[in-house]
Amino acid sequence: MLASIATTAQAAPYAAMVIDARSGEVLHSRNADTRLHPASLTKMMTLYIAFEAVENGEISLDTKVRISKKAAAEPPSKLGLRSGQRIAFRYLIRAAAVKSANDAATAIGEALEGSEAAFARRMNRTAKALGMSRTTFKNAHGLTESGHMSTARDMTTLGRHLFYDYPEYYNLFSRLSTHAGIKNVPNTNRRLLNSYRGADGIKTGYTRAAGFNLVASAQRGQERIIATVFGGRSSATRNARVAELLNMGFNRAPSRVAVRKPSKPNYRTGGGNIVTVSIRPTARPANLATPSTELLLALKEGVEEALQEAQVPQAETELAELETAPETEAPAEEPVVARLAPVNASIYADIRPTPRPARYATLDTDLNGDPVQEVVTRMSSSGGRHWGVNIGHFTTQYEAERVLLQTALRELGTLDSALRKVTKNSRGWSANFVGMTQEEAALACRRLESRGNLCKQVGPPS
Repeated sequence: MLASIATTAQAAPYAAMVIDARSGEVLHSRNADTRLHPASLTKMMTLYIAFEAVENGEISLDTKVRISKKAAAEPPSKLGLRSGQRIAFRYLIRAAAVKSANDAATAIGEALEGSEAAFARRMNRTAKALGMSRTTFKNAHGLTESGHMSTARDMTTLGRHLFYDYPEYYNLFSRLSTHAGIKNVPNTNRRLLNSYRGADGIKTGYTRAAGFNLVASAQRGQERIIATVFGGRSSATRNARVAELLNMGFNRAPSRVAVRKPSKPNYRTGGGNIVTVSIRPTARPANLATPSTELLLALKEGVEEALQEAQVPQAETELAELETAPETEAPAEEPVVARLAPVNASIYADIRPTPRPARYATLDTDLNGDPVQEVVTRMSSSGGRHWGVNIGHFTTQYEAERVLLQTALRELGTLDSALRKVTKNSRGWSANFVGMTQEEAALACRRLESRGNLCKQVGPPS
């Protein structure tokens, strides 16, 4: 997948796109909406999600990631990671961005979502949110796979988002080489970076099915152009064509134009407005009651399912910056960060919860202004923590309880101290986490929405 491959690719369909990055105006296109093999241009999405995850607090740049057998076995281009090895997340980002390392890309996906399939689903959710309507991802690296397709237009869109959405990381793509934890690696795009004035990225790609692909960006004065080529016949002819397209873009783009930055993806599926109706219960005595057999069975099934799925790395909340010191300096030592060990669900297979009294209270209104009855399944002192999140409405109490439990186990880092609360209203059973600070509620929603889940922040009454 190296851009420096000197052999000529078998004839692959050609497509191209040129835009003024400042406004998004299309300056040239050819077959721009034809679905083609993106090859390692795929890693732009892998990196976009990696930057997003760091920003959201899902992981830190210093988190040590354990390399799986699958990641270690990926074919070249690769960093040379070994199964069982631990390496800082920042080095996986560098290796994927600069060397186009397939093993590093797979490791990024597994670190964030637990499996390649789950990460591909997140890639597709993000692509949809960015407006990449003709793109389907099946893996994190871009090696040829049935159905793994994109277009010149969609990849140009992604390149523009990388530049504007995460400018603090964009310098990675202009590095001629970088230290990736275990060795220095050269940039697969170094020939264009060296030869074209103003070029500072972005990503190369090559497979036999795709040909030689490239999304390039360059700035001269106040003008910035992004040019994309699919299906080049060699790295040399592709680079020459990209240079021609960049020249065309600079010739056609106005010297001055209003910058219209693209909006970051909006994953909210339920409106996303912060709700200001209080969900704190007014304590009221209730008769003690033993939970029904059906409820106990539902909770038991929910525990088993959630424990089987709750095998994700522990999220780090502290954000770190990529070190920008000269690459000749020795890398600083990073602290070892523990990850959650897989949980054996069979240990809990026969455990039935000890019956606890259900506590009922009546609120004036729920999120929709309807009278509600609520069930709090975990009691704790709020200590002034008056915020919460709503994660959906369900047809039965059992389903709402199960979803709350599953979500709590998957998001231990953000929801462990929250109270799980189910409220009954005209729409069914509403699942909520309460007793949180505003910051905790916001972080919980960012994490849940990044996984495609519904989440609404619920605040105290104004």
